[in-house]
Amino acid sequence: MNHPPEVNVLVVDDVAQNLLALEALLARPGIHVLKAGSGAEALELLLNHDVAMALLDVQMPEIDGFTLAELMRGAERTRHIPIIFLTAASQDQQRTFRGYEAGAVDFLYKPLEPHVLGSKVAVFVDLYVQRQRLQQQITEVQRLRKLNEMMTAVLTHDLRTPLMAIALSAEIVYRRGHDDAIQKAGQRIKASSSRMARTIDHLLNFSRIRTGIASISPKMADLGSVCAAVVTEIVEARPDVKVPVQCEGDLTGTFDTDRLSQVFANLIGTALEHAGDGVAVNVKLDGTHKERLNVHVSFPTVLSDDVQAELFRPILAGQGRDGVRSTLGAGLAIVDQGISAHGGSIVARSNATEGTVFEFLIPRSERPSH
Repeated sequence: MNHPPEVNVLVVDDVAQNLLALEALLARPGIHVLKAGSGAEALELLLNHDVAMALLDVQMPEIDGFTLAELMRGAERTRHIPIIFLTAASQDQQRTFRGYEAGAVDFLYKPLEPHVLGSKVAVFVDLYVQRQRLQQQITEVQRLRKLNEMMTAVLTHDLRTPLMAIALSAEIVYRRGHDDAIQKAGQRIKASSSRMARTIDHLLNFSRIRTGIASISPKMADLGSVCAAVVTEIVEARPDVKVPVQCEGDLTGTFDTDRLSQVFANLIGTALEHAGDGVAVNVKLDGTHKERLNVHVSFPTVLSDDVQAELFRPILAGQGRDGVRSTLGAGLAIVDQGISAHGGSIVARSNATEGTVFEFLIPRSERPSH
């Protein structure tokens, strides 16, 4: 059976009998008492050991407890160690103030009450153990994140090869097809595989994001055409769905067409998934404003409170709370990233009056992101 590592508690007193007494009082599984007979000896121990807390006698020759505490506070390695002062002197207010100023968390007066001493030490030892566990968890999360990034990079690289084969095959079908239907099918496969390749690149970009927003490559384009291409692809793949698109005003602007294609694909796909069978998802593009372009994606179904609470969290696809497979978190997290990269914003509403509405806007003239 593996036992947890012992936690070090530093005890500093110039009287040897006091050190032995404190060691006996603190004796319990999981605690290792480091004994120092002087301030200099204590500093040497602190250089070589991690300490959960320190019990310092105030009155010692050469380096007294207050001076030792100030030296500990002046070093990065030891500044966060909790300090309890031990003193036989009366509770003098000025001395107490100096002790707290030196970094004490408490004072204990001799003769020591064993239960009080044990309880106070146990609190700081438990806090130290919890901090160590938390640090271990943070380290493990960072390790897994790096592993995930590496696997994502490998996956995106490996997917490009079969996608290229699909694109080349689609080109052959398109060029050698004997009728329009076959040629159109080849053209659609080629266009879809090309967009999938770009989506893979964006997935890699998305996985590397720490803070801020991802870079984009804006160019002059028509938002209506971008949306129409995505809707056409969705409807061809799923002939049973209904995605009517309404366009109003001038929809030209400067933006990254690939990123906004990804935004539309994820947003409309998420809407279709949660709207329900046979329920239309309505898309409205509004270009009547001079400085911005507005988009509404709506359907009459009302989302549950649990789903609404996790709308834009980057959750991987999996089983939802109701057992239904859901990609909501991942899809809308990517949507949010894409819109933020354009200097825009998105809001979501879901209630009995409106149903569910996703509304986003982007500046008509894109402001380059950094």
